[in-house]
Amino acid sequence: MKRILPAIILSQFFCTSLWFAGNSIVLDIIREFNLDPGFLAHLTSAVQFGFIAGTFLFAVFTISDRFSPSKVFFVCSILAAVANLGILVNGSGPAALLCSRFLTGFFLAGIYPVGMKIASDHEQRGLGRSLGFLVGALVLGTAFPHLLKTIAAGLPWKSIIYATSALAVTGGLIILFLVPDGPYRKPAQKIKLGAFLYGFRDAGFRSAALGYFGHMWELYAFWAFLPVMLAAFRDNYRLAGFSVPLWSFVIIASGGLSCMISGVLSLRLGAKWLAATALSLSGMCCLVSPWLFTSGMPVALVVFLVFWGMMVTADSPLFSTLVAQSAPPDARGTSLTIVNCIGFAITIVSIQLLNILVRNLDNEYLYLVLSPGPAAGLVALLTVTRPAHDSKL
Repeated sequence: MKRILPAIILSQFFCTSLWFAGNSIVLDIIREFNLDPGFLAHLTSAVQFGFIAGTFLFAVFTISDRFSPSKVFFVCSILAAVANLGILVNGSGPAALLCSRFLTGFFLAGIYPVGMKIASDHEQRGLGRSLGFLVGALVLGTAFPHLLKTIAAGLPWKSIIYATSALAVTGGLIILFLVPDGPYRKPAQKIKLGAFLYGFRDAGFRSAALGYFGHMWELYAFWAFLPVMLAAFRDNYRLAGFSVPLWSFVIIASGGLSCMISGVLSLRLGAKWLAATALSLSGMCCLVSPWLFTSGMPVALVVFLVFWGMMVTADSPLFSTLVAQSAPPDARGTSLTIVNCIGFAITIVSIQLLNILVRNLDNEYLYLVLSPGPAAGLVALLTVTRPAHDSKL
């Protein structure tokens, strides 16, 4: 596992850079194609819709349990990279842009949850730590296009698309050549159309899944609207030197660090307790956010958002650990995939809700709408009749 885990982490980082590639250059896209500023939410939702469609089909047909997950990861990384390049096709309009992002999200369904499946097939004890590093790589990959945008400020926006597609291909090749199927893999022998529902029979699985759903209500809406919120703050207080892409990267990337830390701490403190703590703190951040966005203090705001960026993701690997450990062994990949599917469906609702409210509500109050997610997730996590497996994973 000493060689396997770093390879999976690096591959996950490279491939998930595709996720927010469009968001990092959305202002350039809006100018290039003369689109409405509200196109940001549609661009983000297109990726989420694609991911939902992909994860649903992968779960129904038990793809990652019936076929080699390493090969599934590789094939999907190539197809996702090609779909990402579709945004550059000459003569593209809004529909083509959304189609490109939809297909990118669709094939990411064979990368993110399948990467977790690969890790769980290689290690069972210490899985929380492994998934902490793996989800941390996802978060860093999500943030990376914002850093690329900052570094490549003088280059054409299309260079971001080329770079992220090249990284995805590289990530797929790393998995193909360096990561074989794991020793704990229990392949399913045939299609079981109802297998994706098996996990929900277990009270611990339901608890972890419902907690994850509350977490997802907040997470991607927070990320998607972060550049909008930072730009509004910059403009309101006339902060000419305030770099929105740079701070967007720092805030989102901080969540990668917290995932790794929470994964390591779960070995001592248990995943469930840590997840509940992170949900509580991120929910509190939702509630106090209006005060920071109206403070006029950029340093205080950035420190607060970095803390929030850490808390909003710290529970991600913990929920994945709880789900993986309570799922049926021969349907672990399918169970992880369907939970991802439902979670990302929830993100579309919260993102589109914010997109509607941003036109009718002062920006500083926008994030208040996210607070019910952590609250509901916390209740679900702590009121289960039989606790999920939580043996210092």
